[in-house]
Amino acid sequence: MHNPGHRFQAQDRFADGAQYIAGRFAKGTSGRRHAVVDPATGEEVYRYELAGTADVDAAVAAARAAFPGWAATTPGDRSDALHRFAAVLADRAEEFARAESLQCGKPLKLTREFDVPGTIDNTSFFAGAARHLQGQSAGEYSGDHTSYIRREPIGVVGSIAPWNYPLQMAAWKVLPAIAAGNTIVLKPAEITPLTSLLFAEAATRAGIPDGVVNIVTGAGRDAGEHLVAHPDVAMTSFTGSTAVGRRVAEIATSTVKRLHLELGGKAPFVVFDDADLDAAVHGAVAGSLINTGQDCTAATRAYVQRPLYEEFVARTAALMETVRLGDPFAHGTDLGPLVSHAQRDRVAGFVDRARAYARVVTGGEIPEELKDGAYYRPTLIADAAQDSEIVQSEIFGPVLVVLPFDSDDEGIRLANDTPYGLAASAWSRDVYRANRATREIKAGCVWVNDHIPIISEMPHGGYKASGFGKDMSAYSFEEYTQIKHVMFDNTAIVRKDWHRTIFGDRP
Repeated sequence: MHNPGHRFQAQDRFADGAQYIAGRFAKGTSGRRHAVVDPATGEEVYRYELAGTADVDAAVAAARAAFPGWAATTPGDRSDALHRFAAVLADRAEEFARAESLQCGKPLKLTREFDVPGTIDNTSFFAGAARHLQGQSAGEYSGDHTSYIRREPIGVVGSIAPWNYPLQMAAWKVLPAIAAGNTIVLKPAEITPLTSLLFAEAATRAGIPDGVVNIVTGAGRDAGEHLVAHPDVAMTSFTGSTAVGRRVAEIATSTVKRLHLELGGKAPFVVFDDADLDAAVHGAVAGSLINTGQDCTAATRAYVQRPLYEEFVARTAALMETVRLGDPFAHGTDLGPLVSHAQRDRVAGFVDRARAYARVVTGGEIPEELKDGAYYRPTLIADAAQDSEIVQSEIFGPVLVVLPFDSDDEGIRLANDTPYGLAASAWSRDVYRANRATREIKAGCVWVNDHIPIISEMPHGGYKASGFGKDMSAYSFEEYTQIKHVMFDNTAIVRKDWHRTIFGDRP
């Protein structure tokens, strides 16, 4: 399917191994090998040795050794290093885009226009933000003392990133951690490690000291759990499913670590009867199909007020049918495969079970002409019950379910009626109606008349079973810093009056 000359040559590029520790590539020591597979073709593109616990120990030791020096650098020095990092990423943007498309199956236009530019922008943002780690102003709150706040790095951060946005998730984990003066060990998903390795190497090329950014590529139950449990890791940040997040939380809390979790989502897309229907239809197709639906903020549940419901279903189905599936590297491809054949089969299982209680309006099949890859047609489902599996469970594929509602109260109640609360959108021309939706929908991000765009300056994180803590923006520093209160005596009085509450008598 692909022209070999246009492929990222992973086996050659990472011949020295899929671990990056103390500024050098290395082979894993688990004794087990793993393959990265191009999901568009089913072909193996890279085989490597998985990390074992010894590799995790080595990476944590490198990060721990680098921490005192990196933490002692000035905010200006860290800022300069991150600006250089952004420049290296920009110079190598095409390499990153092709590697991401190869391992994930993303269309090249998505990696070129979304994944890679977003990562470069994120790096530039944190280069600036590194200079603004601020606390509360100093003041004499007791009258006899001056108090101020120090914001200090935590230490070694152990992070685990998912497979759906390997490059962006690596950036979201690494950048706020190192901008705040921490060092990090990142474990990417073993099926998509390529751009995380490139990212760490780019940090070294930018002059960030060895050991500040380390990568261990191994299985979750081995390398991942050992990283979270490691006594020298001061904080864990995890992005992934809610089920795995619970396991991470169990391990992290047993060692009393700082914990940040960005978990699953089931984003509602609420269309009120005064909405611009054409805008809502286009927004629903784009918002549900981005990254082949493998996005925890993707539109998955469209609630459409009854006067617009039938037309919304018909027009959304018609627009979905124009989406072009094909080779991720070919001009004109809109939608690539899912990340693996196993993920494709999982998505197909949800849709096949839904046929017993709902209507598949369009899609719901593996395209015969692309059967060697992990492709699945864009799928629209209607007439499902609110409590059905297809409405309540995170599918992580190109599937949108549409349900009607009558009153605004009902629409907002249905939007909130899942365990998740990561993202949502409301579609209306009425500012008061839309504003009510933003107040009452329980989600970490609520868009109005759009769905999906993110910006480096604003936080990303969820409510309820979608986790806690924030990625991106200056708010992420709350996760990666310790707050210390410093209090100076201003009186120079040796025998203070408050001492008499503990011993002796007042004169």
